[in-house]
Amino acid sequence: MRNADETNSSQGPWRITLDTNPDHCNYSCIMCECFSPYSTVKLSRKEKRVMDVALIDKVLREAKELGVREVIPSTMGEPLLYKNFETIIGLCKELQLKLNLTTNGSWPIKGVEYWAEKILPIASDIKISWNGITANTQENIMQGSRLDRSIESLVYLLKKRDEIIASGLNHPTVTLQLTFMNSNIDEIPRLIVWAISIGIDRIKGHHLWAHFNEIQDQAIKTDFESVKRWNLIVDESYRIANEQLLPNGNKIKLEHFTKLDLTLPTEVPKEAVCPFLGKEAWINAEGDFNPCCAPDEKRKSLGQFGNLNNKSLSEIWQSTAYKNLKQNYLEYPLCQGCNMRKVPGC
Repeated sequence: MRNADETNSSQGPWRITLDTNPDHCNYSCIMCECFSPYSTVKLSRKEKRVMDVALIDKVLREAKELGVREVIPSTMGEPLLYKNFETIIGLCKELQLKLNLTTNGSWPIKGVEYWAEKILPIASDIKISWNGITANTQENIMQGSRLDRSIESLVYLLKKRDEIIASGLNHPTVTLQLTFMNSNIDEIPRLIVWAISIGIDRIKGHHLWAHFNEIQDQAIKTDFESVKRWNLIVDESYRIANEQLLPNGNKIKLEHFTKLDLTLPTEVPKEAVCPFLGKEAWINAEGDFNPCCAPDEKRKSLGQFGNLNNKSLSEIWQSTAYKNLKQNYLEYPLCQGCNMRKVPGC
């Protein structure tokens, strides 16, 4: 269920994502459109994109006036490598906005101790990319990572989260975020058992968006036997989640753990709807308004809506172009096959 802050708003989005530094990362995850060893995207860019901090200030102040309650720094690249990240923290404090962080869990430059102290008091959720319970799986998918170091940092973060909650200052959650693929789905039940034991609040995943020929065989939906295996793992995952409680007595939340239709595994259910349009907004590093989190180049097929350097967020949100997209998005091939569409209630 979506909370009251996430309902459709005619005035403005409830959450906004800023692509602060999409071309900066210290890992080479195989599925990443920019940093995968199979990607040529980063080679085609003459300069690394970085969002102007003055634009962030402008956008967040406008967003606050429209009812935005939550901010996500870049979900492309590693946001903690953004040189003005602490300015975002300061704006969140000043404007009373929650910070929703997606990170690769390496806690670069300043370390988990520093970042935990800064982020946990204002965080709604910290999503950490995680793709295996064994070092072989995790490190082959998230190239450049070390599972033992990631676990050590995660355990520290959870300890500090519990201290923040006990103090009454804030109630942040910690999520592990997976990409579902053939090389890691068999480890998911064990990963859930472990996550419960250390106090992870939620495991969120999505099916692989295979940008490269080299990883096409990792897509679960394209192989009948993999789909059958996936459906069994979904059942097992929910059994574990229902039978084993977190240390605080709650159940771990599983998101996007949905069985696939064996007859039409690659099809998105017709009843599935876009969870973003009319609810959330994305601003890319140059200031362009984007309607969703689709891969960077693919977003452009949905149209041009304006740039926040010379337009207000309200103007774009109320524009004819954006209203038309909300009403007619299923006419676009990108939306028709989008893995992020959700069946209501799931």
